[in-house]
Amino acid sequence: MRDVTQLNEGWSLRHEDALLLARVPGCVHTDLLAAGVLDDPCVGQNENGIAWVGRRHWTYVTELRHDSEHERAHLVFEGLDTAAEVVLAGESLGTTRNMHRVHRFDVTGRTGPLEVRFGSAYEEADRVRVLTGERPNVYPEPFQYIRKMACSFGWDWGPTVVTAGMWRPVRLEHWSTGRLAEVRPLVTVDVDGAAGRVELRIRTERAPSGAGRPLTLRATVGGTVARTTFEGDETVLILDVAEPELWWPRGHGAQPLYDLEVVLLDEGGQRLDSWERRVGFRTVAVDRSADEHGTSFTFVVNGVRIFARGVNWIPDDVLPSRVTRERYRTRLTQAAEANVDLVRVWGGGIYEDDAFYDVCDELGLMVWQDFLFACAAYPEEQPLRREIEAEARDNVVRLMPHASLVLWNGNNENLWGFRDWDWEKPLAGASWGEGYYLGLLPRVVAELDPTRPYTAGSPWSGSWDHHPNDPRHGTHHSWEVWNRRDYADYRANVPRFCAEFGWQAPAALATLRRALPGEELAPESPGMLHHQKAEDGNGKLNRGIERHFDLPEGDFDRWHYLAQVVQARAVAAGIEHWRSNWPVCAGTVVWQLNDCWPVSSWSAIDGDGRCKPLYHELRRVYADRVLALVPTDDGPVLVLDNQSGTPWRTTVTLRRLDAGGTVLRRTGLVLEADARTVVRQAVPVELLPEEGSRKEFLVADCDSLRAVHFPVVDREFGYTAAEYDVRIEAGAGDGGPVVVVTARTVVRDLLLQADRLGPAAVADRGLVTLLPGEETRITVTGWSGAEADADAGADAVRGALFNV
Repeated sequence: MRDVTQLNEGWSLRHEDALLLARVPGCVHTDLLAAGVLDDPCVGQNENGIAWVGRRHWTYVTELRHDSEHERAHLVFEGLDTAAEVVLAGESLGTTRNMHRVHRFDVTGRTGPLEVRFGSAYEEADRVRVLTGERPNVYPEPFQYIRKMACSFGWDWGPTVVTAGMWRPVRLEHWSTGRLAEVRPLVTVDVDGAAGRVELRIRTERAPSGAGRPLTLRATVGGTVARTTFEGDETVLILDVAEPELWWPRGHGAQPLYDLEVVLLDEGGQRLDSWERRVGFRTVAVDRSADEHGTSFTFVVNGVRIFARGVNWIPDDVLPSRVTRERYRTRLTQAAEANVDLVRVWGGGIYEDDAFYDVCDELGLMVWQDFLFACAAYPEEQPLRREIEAEARDNVVRLMPHASLVLWNGNNENLWGFRDWDWEKPLAGASWGEGYYLGLLPRVVAELDPTRPYTAGSPWSGSWDHHPNDPRHGTHHSWEVWNRRDYADYRANVPRFCAEFGWQAPAALATLRRALPGEELAPESPGMLHHQKAEDGNGKLNRGIERHFDLPEGDFDRWHYLAQVVQARAVAAGIEHWRSNWPVCAGTVVWQLNDCWPVSSWSAIDGDGRCKPLYHELRRVYADRVLALVPTDDGPVLVLDNQSGTPWRTTVTLRRLDAGGTVLRRTGLVLEADARTVVRQAVPVELLPEEGSRKEFLVADCDSLRAVHFPVVDREFGYTAAEYDVRIEAGAGDGGPVVVVTARTVVRDLLLQADRLGPAAVADRGLVTLLPGEETRITVTGWSGAEADADAGADAVRGALFNV
């Protein structure tokens, strides 16, 4: 049987005249941080002082000792970042130029000092640029010339921290006769779901004793066992499973997973190698048919058309080797609890660890996987082309067992960039990546993983016959609104599938205080500006606030609250409008779920893992059932949006109120929306506030859901001064205390910023609008400030409550 020994211990990093203890998986930055040589790049403006690390050469050393009776010994690096030479006993085993691949070296019978020598990523990128020629990109860094996490060179939400090191595990494998070199399970289900099939395409590698000998493969899944004996290097083995339980995206059904085992045996039945994964039975397709609205882009899972409720995922840490299995589970569970059912792994990051996809399998989170190309023209010449094909093959094979994986995507914004970002003239006919997205990558997917759809890019209209970012065709990225307009303009069109849109807000206050210690926080304070990487980011934040509120001067707390309110409202406005146009629009993917460091960004969860109000708003607008009042040119439309699998029959109470909360008119409407349908209902004329009214507004309620419509922006509306009472009650069981807020007036967008009570405090809800006499109950975990003195606790809570 193949023996595997982990080689993650015993490494040292050479730094000047010293050997520093090295942690594998890790990188130079994590080791220098642990040794106290480096200041945390995520704190203050320390990023400015660490650029030297990415421009140095670094060497990791250990001693390789092994003794085995097996015929072969392989040294396997699951991830080398990036330009490296592996040297054993003074002899080079080989060089690497790609952090996204597994690298394997034959060390049979060889021992001695082992070194992994990393060159500067900048030097490697410059070397390739000389060979291929200059190509345009959107940032002044050379990420398109090296197969490395692009955002390590900085992005409009991330710092420049150019890493090097063994960022994934290292192992030593001993084996004899033969080993499983590649296992590709093609999992399919027949049209009525009565039978599932796992077609195993298997490639082996043989040692001298296995050459020409018959070997046997045995595979098991779901109680089905199949065997085959073969003499070459490749074979196919098929397992048929009767009436498999189907895997569904969350909200549509369960997520049963089946253990799949493949065992390689010699002639005597002795185990030589084995491979185990979990698979799910389901069908997946993307409907890209033409219709009267343009060209659709609709996910179809097990024959059911789905409105995708998605988020974009970036690397969860600027140093990705620090992301653990537990952290993946925490972050993805947060996504699921916000009613997300699709996570897009963005093309400027990494192919995530298997632990990420394991959790997605379990939680029913569909995965849209980008190939790693983003916001740049990529040369198609050698040496990049060879690396890119090998990288694609490695990762298609590695990730294809996962039931959650539903789409391969060729790139992020490069087809759009070629057309609109003034690339064509400087390219002057040079290659720029089109051959990857429309040629190489779809061929690799068709060959290796034909059970899944592929799209050439995001955005992509499906053909050069249409503009790449035409909202009427395929996938669309909506960035004009954040960059230049009011969020109300999200309602100006109905994209077939909005794969990126978003609005910025600062991180939670406790996150900012940790990241900017000692700084007097202000929108333009030095640390806040350093942790704002978007072009004119604060200007756009301020203009977004000014369109709806008076911009606070000298009041950071008010500015911080209003920026977060506008973010939540902006994203909700887009989703409510686009959802209300299902099935023409078949999905939204918010930019972005997470952050890699503390920063003002588009995220719903900040770099310390704290949820912004946007997170709670996503939970509302991504719920199976949504009640909305969507503004149109003809006034607000009442929308009953039912993405659940059962009909929704309810009575909607509509009230027209004055600014003081007095009900001026009331009615009840009985409405019914069939499963996965939307009902749009005109608001009765007598319930409509006068157009442009500063004194009246509309409220719709049903089944504990609420929607509000104000005819004018907040700064023009005649709110009365908000008044409310606060009390604290003991929580049930092990839950935290419950903050009860009772309104005496209209209270718009009440928010408890729990982290102001203590860094560990978390509130279970976001923005709430209350009418006079109503109360909201907010459970706060991680805070015990009210246990000794409830009155003092209530006073502390009042200081953490904000409203419009």
